[in-house]
Amino acid sequence: MSTGSSSTVDHATDAEPEWWDPAEAMSRQQLRQLQLSRLRATLAKAAEVPFYRERFQSAGIAVEDVQSLDDLRKLPFTTKDDLRNDYPLGFLAIPRSEVARYHGSSGTTGRPTFVAYSRGDLKTWAHLCARFLYAGGLRPEHTVHVAFGYGLFTGGFGLHYGIEEVGSAVIPVAAGNTKRQVLILQDLQPEVLVCTPSYALSIAEVCREEGVDPRSLNLRYGHFGGEPWTVQMREQIEEQLGIEAFNNYGLSEIIGPGVSGECSEHEGMHVQEDHFIVECVDPDTLEPIEDGSYGELVFTTLTKEAMPIIRYRTRDIAALETCPCACGRTSVRMHRVVGRTDDMLIIRGANVYPSQVEEALLQVEGAAPHYLIEIHRPGALDEVTVKVEVLPQVFSDRMRDLQVLRDSLESAIESNTGVRMRVELAPEHTLERTTGKSKRVLDHRKLQ
Repeated sequence: MSTGSSSTVDHATDAEPEWWDPAEAMSRQQLRQLQLSRLRATLAKAAEVPFYRERFQSAGIAVEDVQSLDDLRKLPFTTKDDLRNDYPLGFLAIPRSEVARYHGSSGTTGRPTFVAYSRGDLKTWAHLCARFLYAGGLRPEHTVHVAFGYGLFTGGFGLHYGIEEVGSAVIPVAAGNTKRQVLILQDLQPEVLVCTPSYALSIAEVCREEGVDPRSLNLRYGHFGGEPWTVQMREQIEEQLGIEAFNNYGLSEIIGPGVSGECSEHEGMHVQEDHFIVECVDPDTLEPIEDGSYGELVFTTLTKEAMPIIRYRTRDIAALETCPCACGRTSVRMHRVVGRTDDMLIIRGANVYPSQVEEALLQVEGAAPHYLIEIHRPGALDEVTVKVEVLPQVFSDRMRDLQVLRDSLESAIESNTGVRMRVELAPEHTLERTTGKSKRVLDHRKLQ
């Protein structure tokens, strides 16, 4: 089994494999021509939606004014608040009778944001998921264990139908009941695991509790998304489960999983540019930034029928790369998401992302990948405590050893973030486990 750069996955250019989509390797010139044609068609459809019709009029731009991809910058942005303000289906561009399915956000902070799919959208969605799954090793003879939730959340369903399009078998286990997940992984012996990265580590943890070596499972590959994760967490997953781990990205407002995914080169996630235009902008000025620099990702859908979305501000911070990939795919690649503009913490004047803390913790031997950042402001200054679990073989009554570990963790965090934070060591299983996105921050300043 392979980890890191020594991949076991066949490259897409080898002997024309069964599931290689020629659109993934079209020339950049062909791709740009296709994008422009599809963009103009999408704008014509979007102009029938009252929200966009008013926005285009206010911006003084008509569909026929878009003569090149550079003209996209003349168009207004769309935000999550816009979707909320037009709740529940103000962005719908087809009759309700033509809607095949509804998905949406969890609505944990209020009403969910609904998105609609036509039957054509569902076919497109399955196809895009199949593309990145195949690029990440999935083959028709494989069986896939899906431990994502099935419901309003887009993850479970999108990946489920993508797996079936490749021709693989699906075990729709859904989320929760981790002991049962371990039993099914043992009994049905799937080769591929699909879930959030943090839940993959929880599965490995429960395996050990049940006396099962996680590396003895039949798993070969893992496809993980739904939350930001670091290179260090990838290494932990690959080491603990003995698999090759692949990153993928999506968001419900655009389509769900399938927006981008890694190939065997692990040099970023290929954006499916024949279906989406991606921009990277400075989140403050909203001006484009150069390749390789981190900024906010902005997406425009090119083939969505039910709810076309123009220049959607994702709030996700990542960088784009346009240099060729050895796998043969020609699309732009995005680096892993390092955080969100609305998740960024300002601590004593410094900008800090939770992923920076995670990266620091996992650099120190003895720390487990389970942590919680708590922030208070008892006086004029912020005080930050990072609660982190310690591996069982390390946690002991030897206070001197624990103090050395604590000092090392505090030093690593300060080096990575520029902020001194107090580390509180905790025994294994102290912090809450989740089957979905892990809660990493508790900001008491917002509660005061």
